[in-house]
Amino acid sequence: MWPRTRSCGRRRDVADLKKGARITGNTRDKLAADLKKKYEKGASIRALAESTGRSYGFVHRVLSESGVQLRGRGGATRVKKK
Repeated sequence: MWPRTRSCGRRRDVADLKKGARITGNTRDKLAADLKKKYEKGASIRALAESTGRSYGFVHRVLSESGVQLRGRGGATRVKKK
C-alpha cells in the first residue's frame, strides 16, 4: 500500500503549498511554469486551481503574468440577428 501524503492523498507536483501562503521568487516561477505547461496541454483554470489548492483568480493571474494566451470561454456564443 502507498504511503499517505499530508495533502490527503492528492498529489501535488510543486512543493506542498500552504493555503493562503504568499508565493514569491523561485517557488512562484516554478509554479508558473508548471501551471503554464498543464494549461497549454488542455487543463482548465478551475482544475489547476483545485489541484494546487489556490483560487481561480490566483491561477488566472499567474498564467497571465507568465504570458499564456488564455482560451476563450466554452459553449455557444450569441449571434446578433440581422
